[in-house]
Amino acid sequence: RMEMGAKEKNQQLYKPYSKPPSSWQQEIQDLRGSASCLRSEPEFEMADIFYFCRRGVESIMDDEVTKCFSAQELESWNLLTRSNYNFRHISLRLTVLWGLGVLIRYGVLLPLRVTLAVTGISLLLVLTTLVGLLPNRELKFFLSEKVHLMCYRICVRALTAIITYHNRENKPKNGGICVANHTTPIDVIILANDGCYSMVGQVHGGLMGMIQRAMVRSSPHIWFERSEVKDRHLVAKRLGDHVADKTKQPILIFPEGTCINNTSVMMFKKGSFEIGCTVYPVAIKYDPRFGDAFWNSSKFGMVNYLLRMMSSWAIVCSVWYLPPMNREEGEDAVQFANRVKAAIAAQGGLVDLIWDGGLKRAKVKDAFKEEQQKLYSKVLVGEQDQGDQSTNANGSVCLFQPFVYRPKS
Repeated sequence: RMEMGAKEKNQQLYKPYSKPPSSWQQEIQDLRGSASCLRSEPEFEMADIFYFCRRGVESIMDDEVTKCFSAQELESWNLLTRSNYNFRHISLRLTVLWGLGVLIRYGVLLPLRVTLAVTGISLLLVLTTLVGLLPNRELKFFLSEKVHLMCYRICVRALTAIITYHNRENKPKNGGICVANHTTPIDVIILANDGCYSMVGQVHGGLMGMIQRAMVRSSPHIWFERSEVKDRHLVAKRLGDHVADKTKQPILIFPEGTCINNTSVMMFKKGSFEIGCTVYPVAIKYDPRFGDAFWNSSKFGMVNYLLRMMSSWAIVCSVWYLPPMNREEGEDAVQFANRVKAAIAAQGGLVDLIWDGGLKRAKVKDAFKEEQQKLYSKVLVGEQDQGDQSTNANGSVCLFQPFVYRPKS
């Protein structure tokens, strides 16, 4: 039911653009009444406040952005206190079942999973370093692919991940870019369990840095220094050089730039869609009934998050490989990104949102506020393309004098 509801909402939100039946002009004119149409000069009215107050309350009650960064609500309890802490006190029988679950998850499953994870990461470090020492390029790439697949599959077993892959004939091919919705860092091993990819990311220190350095010795991954990440031209050049070589593995990118709770897909950054190569969309949908894979990075650190994943019952998900897509004639990078995003949302039963995932930590950009101010200024002066006049509900015509909106610099 939740997936059907999400698809219906997606269809309602993202139909081909048409002017809504109740526009800003119409709603504010209804609040002002017909008396405002008798004035010859545009001016602010106190009645306009009620419109913005109502819109503000609606946004607070049903905030599309904030709820994308919290765990999904379950219809039934899965015996994990992280889903609902108080359910274990409902009855003695339920408390006993929960206690048995704790013993199984932490006494049996967790030690086995930690052992597998340590084994997989250790093998990845050692074997990729050894493979990187080989002089023959073709042999090195062949062995590197086998090593990566083996280690990723061991790590997948460490999570007891049950993955269903659909439409494997559409799997990403060399010389292309694979883009997917982003829920958790383990999205990488979920996809790499079925095929090798070249990773893109920022250089890290510590254990993560050791893994990055070992991986790049045996296969062509793309790591950026912190100072290089903001250089869009450098990033685009390195990505373009990579996809131009058809012998290299496809690049795996998550264009949202942050983890979303797997109920929605937020705005795709346009950088990966400006390169001009084939894009292979992939939709990932997790089943939260056995364990919620969403990583709330503002609440849990990486180690704490991985322990929570390994102490869950299982990680169950479905992966859909969508047909490859290319930029159409006359289509810019933003339109192409939105088209790919809409296809992923429709396949995964996710809500397609226009909001930037960067709002998870950053404040709303001034440009967004100024856009709302521009819309209100149009309400005051009327639509210029309609001869500076608008018609209210009772058919009377309101004439306005020219008015120029000048936002503060």
